[in-house]
Amino acid sequence: MRVYIAGSGAMGCRFGHSLSKTDHEVILLDNWEDHIQAIRENGLKVTGDFDETVKLPIMKPTEAVEVADLIILLTKADQLPKMLQDIKGIIGEQTKVLSLLNGLGHATTMRRYVPDESIMVGVTIWLAGLKGPGHAHLEGPGSIFLQNMSGDGQAVAHIVDMFNQAGLNATYDENVIESIWRKACVNGVMNPTCTIMDCTIGELFGTEGGLNLVQGIFKEFIAVARAEVGNIDEEGIWKYIMETSKKASHHYPSMHQDLIQHGRKTEIDYLNGAVVFKGKRVGISTPYCQMMTDMVHAKEAMLGLR
Repeated sequence: MRVYIAGSGAMGCRFGHSLSKTDHEVILLDNWEDHIQAIRENGLKVTGDFDETVKLPIMKPTEAVEVADLIILLTKADQLPKMLQDIKGIIGEQTKVLSLLNGLGHATTMRRYVPDESIMVGVTIWLAGLKGPGHAHLEGPGSIFLQNMSGDGQAVAHIVDMFNQAGLNATYDENVIESIWRKACVNGVMNPTCTIMDCTIGELFGTEGGLNLVQGIFKEFIAVARAEVGNIDEEGIWKYIMETSKKASHHYPSMHQDLIQHGRKTEIDYLNGAVVFKGKRVGISTPYCQMMTDMVHAKEAMLGLR
């Protein structure tokens, strides 16, 4: 298969590195000039669980011309419409397009550019960070849960197999929307809090005040998720959050990496902000999520990002 990774930041590099170990053609797409140049000249440097450099082709999205068999979307949420517009020429009749973006509501955006039968959605809990242009730091175990929106799991079994050949621990999940809500809940309680308080996940969960804040945000996510998708495993998601807080205790979440470390706009509107929006539609009050959204927006404004 010809596989494009649309958005080759930290997670895109994680997937590019893993898929480079298979016999499929893997192409990175990104718009960061220094990153593109570093990978073209020196290859993708990987540290952490691995210490190696792999050669991968990389180009700007508008430079891609050969039709894809699979496109893996790993952009930032607010960059998704432009990415889909830029790569529309490589989306053929048989192309599958998989969104693994953080946050909520991306299938709605995809439907403007991709037919329903070509859309896949999923969630990944792999961790990754960028140390600089062309340098990814990869640590810890992870997994992928995905679903074909047409409902035909057999039609994408070869894609699940490819991910597993690459060691990415993929599972076809007929109820992936709940998994997406679970991941959004994890990000919603960890990302803005660690960003505003400039702390690791372990530091946040290691204080009584931090844990109280996490619990308040969590309850709002669960209430809105239950209103949208019906039955949801509140106890299981809370257990998962606590397990994740231990496994990733030394980790700064992606929103902290974006805003504090690199001065980039965040995905808050697709996490806590989305919960505020959805909550208003169904009459659920979300003061914790509103506060987190306002605080992150305020920080973005202070840095000249809004």
